[in-house]
Amino acid sequence: MALVGIGLSNDEIDRRLVVSPLTAKTHVSRTMVKLGARDRAQLVVLAYESGLVRPGWLG
Repeated sequence: MALVGIGLSNDEIDRRLVVSPLTAKTHVSRTMVKLGARDRAQLVVLAYESGLVRPGWLG
């Protein structure tokens, strides 16, 4: 969620975590379901509100 929070795409996430593109997509999708987020933008908001990421943080 932190990587989505800093604005990374699924392709960027899979390279960062060294996982397959499908695995990255699955993790993002499951995170959205578990948190009740309707889209990636809402995940970003939740990441900021929870303190998981903060302005200027680049992961």
